[in-house]
Amino acid sequence: MPTSIRLEKEIEARLDRLAKETGRTKAYYLRELIETGLEDLEDYYRATEVLERVRRGEERTHSLKEVRKELGLDD
Repeated sequence: MPTSIRLEKEIEARLDRLAKETGRTKAYYLRELIETGLEDLEDYYRATEVLERVRRGEERTHSLKEVRKELGLDD
């Protein structure tokens, strides 16, 4: 699906420079950035949702001591 975005001149110049220095296309780096950034955003929003459930008392937390004991790491 073709999509277009408008970049600030400085960002466009950096992207051009990176593409020229590495021999890859700008499209390659844009795809990489979007994929990585999208994963980071998804992780952030999932973590925010969990944090809100913890604050409301709907999600249980576990201490390091409990986890180590459960996994048998202190034996």
